Amino acid sequence: MPRISTDIDLQTVITTFEVTPATCPDLLDELRAACADFVAKQPGFIGAAIHVNDAQTRVANYVQWESREHFQAMLRTNEMQAYSQKFAALCKVFEPVMYDVVMTAG
Repeated sequence: MPRISTDIDLQTVITTFEVTPATCPDLLDELRAACADFVAKQPGFIGAAIHVNDAQTRVANYVQWESREHFQAMLRTNEMQAYSQKFAALCKVFEPVMYDVVMTAG
């Protein structure tokens, strides 16, 4: 499960997707399948969460990895490249960005 903390050294990747309400359910299905069937089984995977806004026009995927290298190795696989093509066909734009957690509250 994702752990949001400044006390641990992890690689956090947040990918945002711009979709239409018509394609949002299909993208969510593809993201769930990619996570369950492939991403969660990769070395260094820690946890993931998928978020969707009320209008179903934005989806955010929050994933944590043991390291940047684990994430990058997963991206280079043929399987992930095939999933990325499916994602691109269902959304206007998607962008994965690596982050460091610098503050938490609560």
